[in-house]
Amino acid sequence: MKKDLLSLNDYSEKEILDILELAHKLKKETKEGKEHHILKGKTLGMIFSKSSTRTRVSFEVGMYQLGGYPLFLSSNDIQLGRGECIEDTARVLSRYLDGIMIRTYDQTEVEMLAKYADIPIINGLTDLLHPCQVLADLMTIQEKKGALKGLKMCYIGDGNNMANTLLHGCAKVGMDISVATPAGYECDAEMVAEAMEAAKISGAKIEILTDPKAAIANADAVYSDTWVSMGQEEEKQKRINDFKGFTIDDTLMSYAKGDAIFLHCLPAYRGYEVTNEVIEGPHSVIFDEAENRLHAQKAVMVTLMKD
Repeated sequence: MKKDLLSLNDYSEKEILDILELAHKLKKETKEGKEHHILKGKTLGMIFSKSSTRTRVSFEVGMYQLGGYPLFLSSNDIQLGRGECIEDTARVLSRYLDGIMIRTYDQTEVEMLAKYADIPIINGLTDLLHPCQVLADLMTIQEKKGALKGLKMCYIGDGNNMANTLLHGCAKVGMDISVATPAGYECDAEMVAEAMEAAKISGAKIEILTDPKAAIANADAVYSDTWVSMGQEEEKQKRINDFKGFTIDDTLMSYAKGDAIFLHCLPAYRGYEVTNEVIEGPHSVIFDEAENRLHAQKAVMVTLMKD
């Protein structure tokens, strides 16, 4: 039976930790010059309704390193749900490809694709969730802290796809998480409820707050994301006003633990959600985190697509 990556909430703690263990192994051995042609002869279709630097390069390079072929499909190449219905697109592409990564706006598009496809579907990002990024984030925290369970993650900013997925990821692996958003910018209620259910099993503590200082207190890892996501450009000035006090600067970081790390999924808008001093400072691990997208996604592709 095929398995997809649509949401981390669909995965058990063990399944997540197994992917992370494989990601660390692939990273170590790649650095040592060992080749991993585990997906030799396989083709990954990469559907981009939303453009991205990191997602395209990391999946394309990752598939190449695994011995397979990455096929880029832009919104100009494929009329998903517009020209041909998603059901038929899924069935046709299943005859040509061995897996599909899709980066799009609507989570239901990803779920429909998975429902009708006979091949694994990987959620490269939707407006609701970003599971591949959070796997890379958890991998980075393991590298820097040696563990996940019992640590505290703090997310400060918009209650967007990153916040939703960090709630899922932390709750699944037993990592405490505090999320601080301005009023009116809260996380999706259903995603919070799913995380709360997962936390009952793992023992993670979840806090949903509006005070950044309260959220960041004693945090081991601090996270932020852009206040203005793709498609929200017309709201930019309003959002900048609404998010006053939510910029992660050295003063706010001082409320976290002294050895706390700072993470950001990038692109970062310096001076808005985070200052240049924090990005370039000793807490920042954002470029190690960006690199780990490659290794975490290779682990996902191997897990879902190998024979």
